[in-house]
Amino acid sequence: MILLDLVDIILYFGYGMVIVAAMLAIGFPLWIASKNPKSLVGTGIGLGSILVLFLVAWLLSSSEVYSSYAEFGVDESLSKFIGGMLNLVYILAGLAVFGIIYSEITKSLKNG
Repeated sequence: MILLDLVDIILYFGYGMVIVAAMLAIGFPLWIASKNPKSLVGTGIGLGSILVLFLVAWLLSSSEVYSSYAEFGVDESLSKFIGGMLNLVYILAGLAVFGIIYSEITKSLKNG
């Protein structure tokens, strides 16, 4: 019985630490950015481009729901959202691979 109480205490302590870490991870960059608001322009451009890419990925996704997915509560809108997220991952992975190949080719041509 004492062991279970100890486990509960440790779990709640862990939950609290995760909450504090999340608050610091969100709050500290905002505090730093408040001192230099111009630094938020790059962040805004990055977030905006991710949102545009998600919109494109969401528009490309299908809302088809298989019977095996319906038993887990997946409806058409959730299926379209999940498809959009998967398409976004594929697009970002493709852009990353393209960026790596492009940088290696340009680097070899400059050194060539």
